[in-house]
Amino acid sequence: MALAPDPTEPRHATELIGHETAEKQFLDAWNSGRLAHAWLIAGPRGIGKATFAYRIARFILAGGGGDSGGLFGGGGPESLVVSGDHPAVRRIAANGHPDLRVLERNWSADGKKRQSEIPVDEVRRIGGFLALTPAEGGWRVVIIDAADELNRSGANAILKLLEEPPRNALILMISHSPDRLLPTIRSRCRRLMLRPLAEDVVVTLLRRRLPEMSEADALGVARIAEGSIGRALDLVEGEGLSLYRSMIELLGGLPRMDVNALHSFADKVGGDEEKSRTVENLFLRWLAVTAGRGNAASEVVAGEAALGQRLLASAGKDRWLELWDKAVHGFERAEAVNLDRKQVLLNTFLSLERAIRPS
Repeated sequence: MALAPDPTEPRHATELIGHETAEKQFLDAWNSGRLAHAWLIAGPRGIGKATFAYRIARFILAGGGGDSGGLFGGGGPESLVVSGDHPAVRRIAANGHPDLRVLERNWSADGKKRQSEIPVDEVRRIGGFLALTPAEGGWRVVIIDAADELNRSGANAILKLLEEPPRNALILMISHSPDRLLPTIRSRCRRLMLRPLAEDVVVTLLRRRLPEMSEADALGVARIAEGSIGRALDLVEGEGLSLYRSMIELLGGLPRMDVNALHSFADKVGGDEEKSRTVENLFLRWLAVTAGRGNAASEVVAGEAALGQRLLASAGKDRWLELWDKAVHGFERAEAVNLDRKQVLLNTFLSLERAIRPS
């Protein structure tokens, strides 16, 4: 299914749904006149953290509600919304605002993927940027997307900035796994924890982006995505819902799997790296949901909850956890040493069959 032009890319998005509590927390700090100089915007991938960071940046660089804002006196603004016609909004969208810097991984030379880390040299340049007088007389803002992608040297360089923050400087750090950051970085930031989006919010966002998508398909994708609109869109692009349905159909034949159907499925998926990763993630999700005794209310495919409960009862909880560990190890090894992904999938599914087969 082809994706429509994306007006929700964080730099351009003017709407954010599902994070009203976090927005209120930031506004309360702004209106109090005691705004922390660094914020850690944390939560799972794909739920809108970068969009939220840009929303804050637009608000701050557009004057923070004008002279009625809390830092300027008065009751203060009640929303981070800034008119799309504001010059600051247009300059941020064009990547041309002089008082905003965004740190993120660079693209590879062929432009096909991003590098694994944010270069430390880019981090060090931020110190000079923040030391300058704001070009438009207000604030300087830095967005780090994401702090998890800083190496040790980069993290230490950021720590130095946090220890000696310039006046009217705001650092917004996005993190998917905040507990992995240096404790000294965490302690110098105010944390805003963004929660996974509600299922109905993900469905709404999907159908806005893909109006031709049926309600049933949107609901299925939303359930697999588990509160992440970013993951939901990736699943749509990678045919994730169709792959999930095919996978559950295969598993439905257990305790005796249709070997010909399994090979056909592995042939279809194994030669495509992205589809293989999608199926691997879907399989691990299914194992986890089944171990948690998923119920019919969270089904993607009718009868899937009963199937999972039947298989879990046959294998036992301990054996199920062993299957999880073995699957994770197999998928990680396939990624690390470039194993035949078709064979890895076959081995994983057949291991499940052996675990639940009657003796």
